[in-house]
Amino acid sequence: MIDFRSDTVTRPSEKMRRIMAQAEVGDDVYGDDPTVNELEAWSAHQHGFASALFTSSGTQANLLGILSHCDRGDEYLCGQDAHNYKYEAGGAAVLGSVQPQPIENLSDGSIDLVKLEKAVKPDDNHFAKTRLLSLENTIGGKVLPMAYLTQARAFVDRHGLAMHLDGARVYNAAVALGVDVKQIAQYFDSMTVCLSKGLGAPVGSLLFGSSAFITRARRLRKMVGGGMRQAGILAAAGKLALEENVSRLAEDHANARYLAEQLNTLPGVSCDVASVQTNIVFLNVDQTVAIQALASKLKAQGILISPGYQGMRLVTHLDVNRASIDRLISEWRACL
Repeated sequence: MIDFRSDTVTRPSEKMRRIMAQAEVGDDVYGDDPTVNELEAWSAHQHGFASALFTSSGTQANLLGILSHCDRGDEYLCGQDAHNYKYEAGGAAVLGSVQPQPIENLSDGSIDLVKLEKAVKPDDNHFAKTRLLSLENTIGGKVLPMAYLTQARAFVDRHGLAMHLDGARVYNAAVALGVDVKQIAQYFDSMTVCLSKGLGAPVGSLLFGSSAFITRARRLRKMVGGGMRQAGILAAAGKLALEENVSRLAEDHANARYLAEQLNTLPGVSCDVASVQTNIVFLNVDQTVAIQALASKLKAQGILISPGYQGMRLVTHLDVNRASIDRLISEWRACL
């Protein structure tokens, strides 16, 4: 199957599978898994943090990050479209009694700092305590500008807040900007990185922060059932993903722009090519197109999409190449 639904669908390469099979393992809850320990120490250094924690998913990493910054009854600021607000089942509120305060995202994915300023609560018994600003990069495929990160850092410092980055696709941002990931990470007190999206590992995310922060997050990971045993099999894949699959993200970005251009040749489809910054393409499909039937026909031809009309999303990744895109366009046109 050619799968355009998300970059979470990538499959481990043969080399990755061999490394996983050969990984030295131990019990990670006891701290005895040498491959996990190596990944955490090495990746913390690579991203400019004191410590790292290997987690089962980006959702878990974000949850642990928010709960490690905030106590019950505290509040975190975030974007209205933030993944950790909109798509993570309300975990911080449900499990940590931490109140999210969402602010609308601007068209470039950033959050207006003036509106954030107004959302910071005064020191008053009537209000939750504002503790944290959480940003996402990339968000909806958009890259937050470095200048904005500088301004956001000044904002949180002025208000005595911490700043967390949902960096599930931060390497897409770094590649698009042409910078080392440390240049983005330097602005944040904590950060997550997803290993199982465009980087191609089968499972896992990393949470970065200070040593004390990660110690607290490790305890919370155990509390929510995230303690893993012989997890080195997965950590080995994650380390290889970081070592070998970062630079090739530029290929995904180029393929996404090509995909956007080709989509515009289809009847009833419109796509803003200029808005494609990384590996996510949004398109509008005319209501006259029977999109559910189209998706079923494409599936029968070995192509998967998530059907929708306004703001429908297609994603490029390491298992999608130019030939895959050409086949999608050809089959889509034939189905019409």
